[in-house]
Amino acid sequence: MFSGFFDYLDSVKSRDPAARSRWEVLLYPGVLALGMHRIGHWLYGGRLYFLARVINHLARFLTAIDIHPGAQIGRNFFIDHGFTVIGETAEIGDDVTIYQNVTLGGTNPTTGVGGKRHPTLRNGVVIGSGAQILGPIEVGEGAKIGANSVVTKDVAAGATMVGIPAR
Repeated sequence: MFSGFFDYLDSVKSRDPAARSRWEVLLYPGVLALGMHRIGHWLYGGRLYFLARVINHLARFLTAIDIHPGAQIGRNFFIDHGFTVIGETAEIGDDVTIYQNVTLGGTNPTTGVGGKRHPTLRNGVVIGSGAQILGPIEVGEGAKIGANSVVTKDVAAGATMVGIPAR
């Protein structure tokens, strides 16, 4: 159990040149928000929706990061700084990095596929500050989204997207 936790802290430390130790990484808002999300997601999976939302609201208050307890998040996810929103049907793969002020947002529920309204990020995706990824789209493995980009269509694996709309 602890080796997985230490691996996570080391993965964050390797992606942030400002981090000097695992202890320092423990103080990062993204690490706290993800830890609280894991608890809320467990409660959500047990149909304890109200308690899951209480954990979600407490995490948002403490970190300025809003991760819906229904969102599915893989291993070694790193949010660098706060003011990030991740919606209920978002799916995030392993080793994904998100910088501050990013939204993984939904679209009108009537246009979603089978109720899916939020994006899917495959493994190794990096999303720059202020980017907005909207709707039930897929961002392929290893793709990079530039700062302040607005993405509303699928992104191929390994692609780099910039601009409004992103291209």
